[in-house]
Amino acid sequence: MHGRPRRPAKPEDEAAASAKAAKLRDLQAQVLQNHHSRTYTKVAIGLSFKLLEINPEAYTAWNYRKLAFQHNIKELSDPEAIRSAVDDELRVVEVALRQNPKSYGAWYHRKWLLNQKLAPVDSKREFGLLDKLLKVDARNFHGWNYRRFLARFMGVPDEEELKYTMDKISDNFSNYSAWHNRSILLSNLLIQQSKVFFTFTDPSDQSGWFYHLWLLAQTSTPDNPQLIASWPCNGAKLSSSLVKEKVEQSILSSIWCHSLKERTVPIVLYFNEPVKGLNQSSVKLKSDLEFGKDICWRALSVTDSGYSNCWATYLQIANECSSSQQYSVDMSIPCSDDIVSRSGSTYNCPVHLTFTIELISDEAQDIDLFDKPVSWNRSESFQPHEILESMPFDLLKITSALVEEDSNWHFERLSEEIDLFRELPDDNSKFVKLTLARLLLACAAIKSRGRSLIERKRYCEEAMGYLSDLIRLDPSHKRYYEDERSLVLMDKLTCDMETFVKHCSVKVEPNLVPLNHVQLCSLSLTRIGFAERLIWVQVLDLSHNSLRSVEGLEALQQLVSLNISNNQISSFTALEPLTKIISLKVLDLSFNEIGAHSIDTTRYICSSPFSHKVEACEAFEECRKKSINVEEYWDAILFFASLKLAQLDIKGNAVASKVDFRTLVTMLIPSLKWLNGECAN
Repeated sequence: MHGRPRRPAKPEDEAAASAKAAKLRDLQAQVLQNHHSRTYTKVAIGLSFKLLEINPEAYTAWNYRKLAFQHNIKELSDPEAIRSAVDDELRVVEVALRQNPKSYGAWYHRKWLLNQKLAPVDSKREFGLLDKLLKVDARNFHGWNYRRFLARFMGVPDEEELKYTMDKISDNFSNYSAWHNRSILLSNLLIQQSKVFFTFTDPSDQSGWFYHLWLLAQTSTPDNPQLIASWPCNGAKLSSSLVKEKVEQSILSSIWCHSLKERTVPIVLYFNEPVKGLNQSSVKLKSDLEFGKDICWRALSVTDSGYSNCWATYLQIANECSSSQQYSVDMSIPCSDDIVSRSGSTYNCPVHLTFTIELISDEAQDIDLFDKPVSWNRSESFQPHEILESMPFDLLKITSALVEEDSNWHFERLSEEIDLFRELPDDNSKFVKLTLARLLLACAAIKSRGRSLIERKRYCEEAMGYLSDLIRLDPSHKRYYEDERSLVLMDKLTCDMETFVKHCSVKVEPNLVPLNHVQLCSLSLTRIGFAERLIWVQVLDLSHNSLRSVEGLEALQQLVSLNISNNQISSFTALEPLTKIISLKVLDLSFNEIGAHSIDTTRYICSSPFSHKVEACEAFEECRKKSINVEEYWDAILFFASLKLAQLDIKGNAVASKVDFRTLVTMLIPSLKWLNGECAN
């Protein structure tokens, strides 16, 4: 509990704890026996009370009491007797809460009792109990959660609850639970309340600042999920193969798709916030093509929550081709209650797209991209190609007049906030600088819904200045600020084609197909952002940065070659997003930090650690047959077993110098032709 100091245990405390544990075990055994035998006598129920008096977290005892209460209440018909039974059960909860005011089971049991609606609720008693508990610990989030439940249950107006909440904030400005309660109550009154606390906040107190950041997030985010990018984009023409003679004449009309050689076409949809519910009914596809399997959408996310910004499906084409043929694919996403965000908002921005797939005869000449090692030449000057003029940069932009009008109103209020913060006296307050940076980025996000890209870049540049100051002022949170600055830099570089074209080209070399190439080297990037603007990229050079993760690249389903050499990748688990890219053939991991740490905790703490996966049991068995230490290389095994590379460079990492490592790589990637610039076999 907040404010209670810990004290060292004494010998007599240990003896008392031992006796308490013995009594607890005996009570638990008796309660379990009564639970299994459905014994609901007064004596049996009394034993569950004794158990909960000692240990309010005994969930089985609470469940037993629910069943016993339901069984015994059926025998009562007198309203007073029913009310007495309810009161007895409420008193049991109160006894448990005296023992542990944060008992999940006790609070849930009390809510359950009230929801039975068997007797009138004594509001004075209920709110009085809460007042007592919140006086002991004003930040008891269980108590606040129960108060919200009780206010809804009793029909208490939000205005009254707001007044109570503000009284608690006035008593203790650092009451995070009260601020959270206020944020919930103000869900429909955000803008009107956005400046209330500035008149009395302490610039060094975090609670008010966090509340303001929450308000800011509500202000700058659209109410409903929106589709912001897709691949293939509307009007795109994909080709499965381009023979040498056709390269020059086809480059402006077709986009080479490597996966089409295997009769697979990835479709990527990117939303502005994580959503779930994509399926054949919420996303409709129509084509003359024959698809070999049912269309199944999957979340391209490093977590297993079911929500993701990015979703993909892989069309398996079953058509036989004796000559070059073109097929049209229509995709429509109507307003759908199936597609829903974490906040419960549904998708209401209908979209219709059409793209073309060109299939080449199986007997047609194929081009082998990997008959020699692919080299990365950073000194090579980028010559923007004509194709970039027709490349749809903002792949999808859904901006209704209503959204623009709403955005303009939000923008005016945010501008007032920026002016207010600039007048604050403490220029070196990290909270002031961080909030100013976030306000500027919120303005930039709103401008992105319209066409004010020049103004957007100005906001990004100013925000980067504040984040650079924060790296100097608050070194303990340096990595966080570096990540935020990297996101802003990615936004600034990619928000319009005029800026981005300096980093783009189309590589056209003898015997090779044209590939869309982006080079973002030596920019001190620590994190990848705005991946939705890169989903058309086929060759990506991110070398000589400070990347610690590649999260976000999983959206780049067209990516064939990736260079992330000379970064700060320290484990294979940090590379897990790359296993979701079906077209990836060339990967340069050289001169990172993989295997450099004797105890590499990042192997276990990534967003979706490989240790959660069980699909690679066969790979483990194969490695054991080769006498490879599976316990040492488990993350490398799971990573490489998921790839179909033609070229891998991993020199300069500590793991690459280990004796069995080359054997492991060549065994797990049978398609590998080149390893560290040499023939793999």
